[in-house]
Amino acid sequence: MEYNMKVVNISDKALKHIKNLLENEKQEGKEIGLRIGVNSGGCSGLSYKMEFGEKAEEEISYDFDSVKIFVAPKVTPYLFGITLDFQDGLSGRGFVFQNPNATSTCSCGESFSVK
Repeated sequence: MEYNMKVVNISDKALKHIKNLLENEKQEGKEIGLRIGVNSGGCSGLSYKMEFGEKAEEEISYDFDSVKIFVAPKVTPYLFGITLDFQDGLSGRGFVFQNPNATSTCSCGESFSVK
């Protein structure tokens, strides 16, 4: 089962790991969520960014089973339709983005480009 929203999809496995990480980020009286974004750079031109923090005024907030995901409107064209997953196999462990908009990616999957 996946939790779907307009811009980002999150697998159950990724959601479980985000919830565990958010437990350490809680701050009294603050609504802390996961910000997903894009930076210039990386082998293919753009790289994914994830960080915990409070929602910025311009960001769109999405709810996934009590987990808040924040996305800035200016990066939605790069992220629209992505799936955030978590893999823990022999070849590595961590969050993985599956981006249908990417026209190329680097071999490590950390950066991408779009037309």
